[in-house]
Amino acid sequence: MDPISSGLAGIALVQKSVEFIKSNINTANDIKDIAGAIDGLFQGEKQVQQKRFGDKSLLGQSKDAAHSVIDAKLAQEQLEEISIMIDNRFGYGTWRQIVAERQKRLREEKELIAEQKRVARRKKQERDEMMLIIGVVVSVALLFILAVVGFVKLV
Repeated sequence: MDPISSGLAGIALVQKSVEFIKSNINTANDIKDIAGAIDGLFQGEKQVQQKRFGDKSLLGQSKDAAHSVIDAKLAQEQLEEISIMIDNRFGYGTWRQIVAERQKRLREEKELIAEQKRVARRKKQERDEMMLIIGVVVSVALLFILAVVGFVKLV
C-alpha cells in the first residue's frame, strides 16, 4: 500500500490523494509518478461507497445518511477533477485507459479468486469421496474379518 493511503480511510484518503496529485501533476514525467496517489484515490472512493452502502443497520443508515451522501458526492467530484487534470497533462483518454485497465485487473482478480475457490471445492469433494471410499473399504474389511472369526469359532 502507498504511504499516502496507509491509515487513512474514505474521504480523507480521497482528499490526501487529490492533494498529492494536484501538487505533483505538473512535475510528473510519467503517470507512474502519481500512480500511488491515483490508487489511493480509487481506494478512498471505494471505502466511501462501502461505508455508504455497506452498513446494513437501519440506525446506522439513517444516522449517517447525509454525511455518507455528501462524502460520496465529494469523492465523485474529486475523481472528475483529477480525470480532467490527468487527461490535460498526459493526453486525452489517459484517464479512460487508467479506469479500463483498473477494471480489467479487478475482473481478472475476481476470476482468479473464483477459480481458486472452484479448485478448492473440487479438491474437497475429491477428498470427501476418497474418505468415503476408504470408509467403505475399511467397513467391508472389518465385516469380512468378523465373518471369518465367527466362522472359525463355529468350526
